[in-house]
Amino acid sequence: MRLLRAATLSVADLERSVDAYAATFDYRIVERGRVDAGLARSLDAPAAVDAPMAVLGPASGASVFIRLVQVPAHPAYLALRTLGWAAIELCVTDVQAALARVADSPFQVIGPPRPLDGFPDIVPMQVRGPDAEIVYLTQIDASPPGMRLPQARSLVDQPFILVLAASDLEAARQFAASTLGLVAGPAAPIRYTMINQAFSLPEDTRHAIATVGHGEDVFLEFDQYPHGVMARPRHTGQPVPGISSVSLMLPGLEARLAELGPLMRGPARRIDDAISQGALAVTVEGPDGTAFDLMEMRP
Repeated sequence: MRLLRAATLSVADLERSVDAYAATFDYRIVERGRVDAGLARSLDAPAAVDAPMAVLGPASGASVFIRLVQVPAHPAYLALRTLGWAAIELCVTDVQAALARVADSPFQVIGPPRPLDGFPDIVPMQVRGPDAEIVYLTQIDASPPGMRLPQARSLVDQPFILVLAASDLEAARQFAASTLGLVAGPAAPIRYTMINQAFSLPEDTRHAIATVGHGEDVFLEFDQYPHGVMARPRHTGQPVPGISSVSLMLPGLEARLAELGPLMRGPARRIDDAISQGALAVTVEGPDGTAFDLMEMRP
């Protein structure tokens, strides 16, 4: 069972972003509303109460979502230069067709299609969205051994991996394994074009990354960021810019609540919305202040 449920993005103009994701990626609205006190607490953003938001889903109908929350833009935010959730990866049926779709859209290509270093059957490209969010569009011809990656059923399909920029990769791996009970793979160095471009490093510079998942379901990637990475700037009381949180189902969540207590942003509660669907849910703060929205694993 796939455990990734959603990524939450801060956007300056909700309607503009809804239109951009609909026109470029065929994403559709599955829920509209306003931020309530519980969601604001989970985002560590009391000033966001009553902010407009929308939950979008892919044309395939997959139940993995992107939640957009309207937040004032922050002039100091630099994509791929700060700690926290750095990118959303969406699977696509045809990366060249996705490249054509992005042309003349609100999304800017920052990395053309090329096979992933060491994984010739995985071909990602990277784009920057209207709020400087980073989106990878990835064609998966075959899953690597020991992994079960999704096969796209629409040109642009569901989010399947969220990428975390970490100041200490080993601490992030330990958090995933010991605190969340997930499987953190070993760190492996790869040539990472996006990081090298962002930090003006030589093209062949390698950076350690590790995948995180549950069984063969891999849904997180932790990247060791280089010297010069910054804490993410934010307006007082507002969510962080870019990707503010990731929502995951977590096996055995209820039994872990006491252990998670010191990290929790408020009490666990049942949430009846498109993402949680009545599940018990809680937000915990991980390494570098990163938000993990956790919900009980559904049967």
